[in-house]
Amino acid sequence: MDSIRNKLAFELMAAESSQVAILPLTERYPDLTVTDAYHIQLQVVQERLEAGRHIIGKKVGLTSKAMQTMLNVNEPDYGHLLDDMEVADQSVVHVSNMISPRIEAEIGFILERDISGPDVTFLDVLLATKYVVPTLEIIDSRIADWKIKLVDTVADNGSSARVVVGQQKTPIDHIDLRALGMVLLKNGELIATGAGAAALGHPAHAIAWLANKLSDFNITLKAGEIILPGALSGAVNVYKGDYIEARFGQLGNVSVAFE
Repeated sequence: MDSIRNKLAFELMAAESSQVAILPLTERYPDLTVTDAYHIQLQVVQERLEAGRHIIGKKVGLTSKAMQTMLNVNEPDYGHLLDDMEVADQSVVHVSNMISPRIEAEIGFILERDISGPDVTFLDVLLATKYVVPTLEIIDSRIADWKIKLVDTVADNGSSARVVVGQQKTPIDHIDLRALGMVLLKNGELIATGAGAAALGHPAHAIAWLANKLSDFNITLKAGEIILPGALSGAVNVYKGDYIEARFGQLGNVSVAFE
């Protein structure tokens, strides 16, 4: 199995660098488990760290029913965020550097202290949070035509590509993140709405789930990291010339253009 994991890790890295997608892992290796997939992800991350990158955060994906239905999975996925994925608010992203990008709006959590599972609770997450920020996550699949199962997306680092971090930093005191609304605009037109409750009922529940899941691999959510708890609506395809803005009410706005 180690040789298969190694082979698939390097296939995924080659796909990202060449922008040429590969066939689904689960079609070719139906016996791959989620644990196998996570080891593949960790190998890819380690290769990037050895190449000089560093981890800036983690992400939970597929926490909303809309996203699970869209991609035909029944539980969340997860991945690492690296420094070369971070994009400043109001920046330009080149679609030619990706395969089939999609975008989704999320409430980003910046941690004030480490969180380690198991047995992390919703309250532990809130107490460890320094502030929240409006974010847009750009996802991309190195698997052809987004024909993914849970194993495929976990191996592919949760389909991570870029994260656009808004400028406004808001303490979580006196904010009902469950009820916080979001509107997503594409080229000035409303295309999606959502609320914090879309992420496993409350985004802090999603982050607690992540901390507990990662404890199986002795991985900690660390102070200073940005943690993405999942999309508040279904992901939207983006193309050259698109302009995307997410508005989160009192949390502020975040936007990105595509060329």
